[in-house]
Amino acid sequence: MFPSPEGLCGIGEIAERAGVSVKTVRFYSDSGLLPEASRSAGGHRRYDPGALERLRLIRSLRTLDLPMAEVRRILDEQDGEDPAAAAGGALEDAVAGQLRAIGSQLAALRWREAALRLVQESPPGERADRLRLVGAVTAPPSTAPLARFWRAWLPPRMPARATSAFLEVAVPHPPDDPDPAQVLAFARLSAMTTGPCGGSKPCRPHAHQVAGSRGAAVLYAGLAEAYDLAGAHLRRDREPYPGEALDGFVNAYASAFGTRDTPGFRRLLSGQLAADPRIDRYWELTAELISPPGGRPEPTPGSAHDWLLAALDAQLGTGAAVPLRESAPASEDTGAHSRRAGRGERAAREGGALTGG
Repeated sequence: MFPSPEGLCGIGEIAERAGVSVKTVRFYSDSGLLPEASRSAGGHRRYDPGALERLRLIRSLRTLDLPMAEVRRILDEQDGEDPAAAAGGALEDAVAGQLRAIGSQLAALRWREAALRLVQESPPGERADRLRLVGAVTAPPSTAPLARFWRAWLPPRMPARATSAFLEVAVPHPPDDPDPAQVLAFARLSAMTTGPCGGSKPCRPHAHQVAGSRGAAVLYAGLAEAYDLAGAHLRRDREPYPGEALDGFVNAYASAFGTRDTPGFRRLLSGQLAADPRIDRYWELTAELISPPGGRPEPTPGSAHDWLLAALDAQLGTGAAVPLRESAPASEDTGAHSRRAGRGERAAREGGALTGG
């Protein structure tokens, strides 16, 4: 309680007790956050004991840098004047939003720190070029240029869900706490993808011309599964070999082309994939970006594709295409080939009739 007969206090006293300035109390009062109990005969503001606790709450919320609009929502909820906040979540929502904002700021600071260390540690002859590269990247970095690159690379009118699934695999996410080499890798990726795909040379695979947009959706859904399986082999340093991963890889193409997986199709596919344009540098930079500094490279769709193509070549190099049950290690599931073939045939039917090559 305040010592006055009415149990009220003036603006100076409440400011002193709350640890804020008189100007701050006046601002909160004029903003409607801190109601006055009354005015004295001389027009001075008077506050009751509840106003002191309210002022202390406002000060605490502002010390956490919560915006005035969020402070108002929390007070309205406390007063029971915000029906939408009746569940008591205004404070939790405000804190969560502030944490997200601070996380973004910290990510930007960590990125800038790594970029500055990159410039500092660069050889004098490379410093200007690297400064130009990293200076073109926002902090925190945006993957939008990479996504635009792949959207232009994909067949037009590919289903939105299939496009989103493809981008999730093809567009690497920069680490939250990068080292200078990862900053440089992302800056080079961003610079690489700001221009047209392949420059003056074609860079789209033959499958886009043959399968079309719907067939490409079937193709990349199947390839994602095959790449996951191949990635597991890459992490174990296994040499390429015919098995479930290769069968899924071939069936993805067969389903997209509306044909069957046969020895002849595998030979044709091997030749066509060898002739397709490649974007090796993109996947090399992606591996640098997503791999732990100083650690072993993480598999990428590019390295998985190379592993699978090598497995196909190894199979064809030993004669006709060998069924999975004759060529896979004993640990492989010998029923996988028939299961994947069934899925591939269903996908081909769902994708529509496609011309094969």
